Amino acid sequence: MKTIEKNQTYTVTIDDLTHEGLGVAHIERFPIFIENALPDEEVEILIVKTGKKFAYGKVLQRSTESTNRTPVKDMDLLRSGIAPLSHMKYDYQLDFKEEQVKRVMNKIAHMPDVPVLPTIGMAEPYAYRNKAQIPVRKLNDELATGFYRKNSHELLPIEDYFIQDPEIDKAILVVRDILQRFKIKPYNEEENTGFLRHIIIRRGYYSHEMMVILVTRTVKFFQGSRIAEAIQSELPETVSVIQNVNSEKTNVIMGKEDILLAGKETIEDQLFGRTYRISPQSFYQVNTEQAEKLYQTAIDFAQLKPEDVVIDAYCGIGTIGLSFAEQVKHVYGVEVVPQAIEDAQYNAQVNGIENVTYQIGKAEKVMKQWEQLGIKPNVIFVDPPRKGLAEEFIQASAELNPDRIVYISCNPATLARDLERFGELGYQAEKVQPVDLFPQTYHIEAVVLLTKAV
Repeated sequence: MKTIEKNQTYTVTIDDLTHEGLGVAHIERFPIFIENALPDEEVEILIVKTGKKFAYGKVLQRSTESTNRTPVKDMDLLRSGIAPLSHMKYDYQLDFKEEQVKRVMNKIAHMPDVPVLPTIGMAEPYAYRNKAQIPVRKLNDELATGFYRKNSHELLPIEDYFIQDPEIDKAILVVRDILQRFKIKPYNEEENTGFLRHIIIRRGYYSHEMMVILVTRTVKFFQGSRIAEAIQSELPETVSVIQNVNSEKTNVIMGKEDILLAGKETIEDQLFGRTYRISPQSFYQVNTEQAEKLYQTAIDFAQLKPEDVVIDAYCGIGTIGLSFAEQVKHVYGVEVVPQAIEDAQYNAQVNGIENVTYQIGKAEKVMKQWEQLGIKPNVIFVDPPRKGLAEEFIQASAELNPDRIVYISCNPATLARDLERFGELGYQAEKVQPVDLFPQTYHIEAVVLLTKAV
């Protein structure tokens, strides 16, 4: 077999895509992964990295171009991983995501017969993110904001992030320039020195309320209140300026401590016309327009009835459960983050919804307590993080014996694994609906209806 060597050039034809959207070519069955390459394209590549089982290549020249290709707005959007699918036409992105879900349903869940419906997309698949988390570093003796080159700690200065709310993009630059004026020292990752680590901005899609979070390495913030004042003065939508302290040498963005510098501690936004309070640390879907489609799909799948008792597991600030509470008898929500439960209780109150109960704790433990109290759900909604569900949760759900389980997933691979386990416990996946919450990226949300096998 031919040895693939670093810094050598080869001409190859792309025959597949990885789940991250990299082109795949083979030389004598040896796979090479190539950024910005699509199936059926013939390309000349330079090998940039080799391993025992695969290599990485970079396109030098294209002999043929796919009909599914679209011009890339800015190569840094690919290099940084901000918009790794931005070289694909949007219809093709939607087909690609549907295909990814079909693959895991086949290979991991071993359920090739469960229908995977066409991905629900966006009319305008850009400028959608209502939250930005932007690293701040020193470049040419100045504060710089941007994004890291993939698999590196090299900051690429970026001003137009393409997939973010343009008002957030503008705000990042205004905040950066204010901090520069006040001579704030940026964080140095290698030495764990300096002060300012990240600028985080959240903006309500409907409310336009803006929250600016400055993530700092130490608590002492000289001139913090003057900086907050300047931010509010130059960005009139800003109703909340927060300092978040993260003193750990880590790539986790936020620390546990939040300090209010100006305005209020939360912002508000709407979903389905209901108002939600959002704290600095709370989870809120970053694409509001598509979140409404995602939740509507989940609600439709659940076939809710007025007499239904529903458990909303991993309920966060209550967005899913409060969206349908008026259609059912009672909603029980559970979440491990105390601040999120506080927000959920507030959100229920402010929207005048009384048939909800929220509890802090691990869903599997709290559900067992509810079972002992005689609470019998007809429907369980579950919306876990990327790692999917713990075995204890899957067992606890099945033991509660609901008629239907609606699983909202942000990771098709862990979804497929969990569906196989639910199948062993008597819950059959009926259909899968992918929803594109993250256009231009390879992330996929999907909603699955599970019913109790008769």
